[in-house]
Amino acid sequence: MKQTALSFLSAILLSAAASYASDEKLVTCSSAIKLTHIESGSKYYLLSDDRQLQSGSGQQLVTAVENNRTPDGLWQIREAHDSPVCDAGTPIRCGDVIRLMHVGTGRNLHTHGIKSPLSNQHEVTGFGSGQGEGDSGDNWTVVCESGGDFCKGGRYW
Repeated sequence: MKQTALSFLSAILLSAAASYASDEKLVTCSSAIKLTHIESGSKYYLLSDDRQLQSGSGQQLVTAVENNRTPDGLWQIREAHDSPVCDAGTPIRCGDVIRLMHVGTGRNLHTHGIKSPLSNQHEVTGFGSGQGEGDSGDNWTVVCESGGDFCKGGRYW
């Protein structure tokens, strides 16, 4: 089953470890998480490594794979581009704008107006200097759907 990067992303951001009942299990700034694809029954995980796309932007490859044991699937939650530093341990709230930095390469999950040669939708890549630096194309909004099992009455991820 092939998933385009953008449709994959539209279904993953809610499943990243959000359904815990205690404050100690909140998703927080600096958390390292794995992102799964809900519509596949969490069968696919968002992964990246230091390979570059051979077309389009030529930026770092981001894809979906079934292997959930690889460290190449870890993403660290950071503050949005051009926002104040988010202190480690600060809970992420529904509606917050965040960046997701790939732990292995230090590049941010990124989108822009370049079309993917496979899907003809927006390309999703790893972008930045390798130290978490990038631009506003690295910003993602945490959307919490109603009916989800979120901490503190649905206000936190």
